[in-house]
Amino acid sequence: MFKTAPYLSALGALCLLVAPVAAGCDSKPKKQAPKKVGPAPEAKRPAPAKPAQPAKPATTAANGAAATKAPEGRPATVTTTPTADTPPEATGDKPAAGAAGTTTTAKPAPAAKPGKAAPKIDKMTPPPAPGQPIPAPADVAAPPAEAQKTASGLAYLVQRKGTGTEKPTAQSSVEVHYTGWTTDGKMFDSSVARGETISFPLNRVIPGWTEGVQLMVVGELTRFWIPEKLAYGGRPGAPAGMLVFDVELKKITSPPKAPKDVAAPPADAQKTASGLAYKVLKKGTGTTKPVATSVVEVHYTGWTTDGKMFDSSVMRGKPTQFPLNRVIPGWTEGVALMVEGEKTLFWIPEKLAYAGRPGAPQGMLVFEVELLKILK
Repeated sequence: MFKTAPYLSALGALCLLVAPVAAGCDSKPKKQAPKKVGPAPEAKRPAPAKPAQPAKPATTAANGAAATKAPEGRPATVTTTPTADTPPEATGDKPAAGAAGTTTTAKPAPAAKPGKAAPKIDKMTPPPAPGQPIPAPADVAAPPAEAQKTASGLAYLVQRKGTGTEKPTAQSSVEVHYTGWTTDGKMFDSSVARGETISFPLNRVIPGWTEGVQLMVVGELTRFWIPEKLAYGGRPGAPAGMLVFDVELKKITSPPKAPKDVAAPPADAQKTASGLAYKVLKKGTGTTKPVATSVVEVHYTGWTTDGKMFDSSVMRGKPTQFPLNRVIPGWTEGVALMVEGEKTLFWIPEKLAYAGRPGAPQGMLVFEVELLKILK
């Protein structure tokens, strides 16, 4: 959405000037000043020892950076596009987060008092004292005979059944607790030890995580043995060899569905002289409209005309703020037609979007935008 065209990145896919779709995962995103970019939301991925930051409107920088060095920590995305507000792991500087809590032998439950049931023992290991590693499971060196294996070579064993019925897809965003070890029993990352869960788009982490977590339901605790080709692939600086993760799936957030008229604006859509088409989905409660120099706060989702979502602040669970004159022309013009509380669907022709810029979403783009606040 920023001047170079909105290509929403992990944080603010819509508005990043630099803008390619980037992904990030973190538990507590840090705010960064928006830079010129087009709307391009970025996705979140599991954060390293330091929580990653969600991506926001980017500047008119270059698009599409390949992931590079993966510090010891979490599963990283194979390739992502850096944006002004993209966290290090989103740009490929650091690996994204991986798996959750471990299982240990539960202590014997205290004898039940007359008339009272014995307390329930949870299989999750309680977080250790700050700075203390979580002990590796006994089968950390190799998957046991009872473990299941997929065609790709991923091995897994359910440690505790879940309570949910639905499984995530690669496009889902998930919240997990995890702990990761190398096969010599050394812990290299743990959200359990940090005491806070991690949320990230499932298609923005290492292949073993993308495949494995899709086998789970909410509440389930599973141990994964991820071969190197599905982990960091021998990337220098990243955990090497087969990696073992205990992952507990806490929550699944499904991506917004593409509108039925995503392929082309319907007959009842309005069109401006520039070629921008729009349709109000929900009337607003405000009376003032923003101007080109206004800073606005919005929730949005963007699709290509084949129905593929490429960015969404809704999936990140956090609205995006940006100067209206720092995003793609279609956003600058379209949002200026709205009042606070309004939700509108825009069909933005390529000349008002990324104009064929390499690495950015191509062709006409469709955005559902909800104007939450006009900040100034």
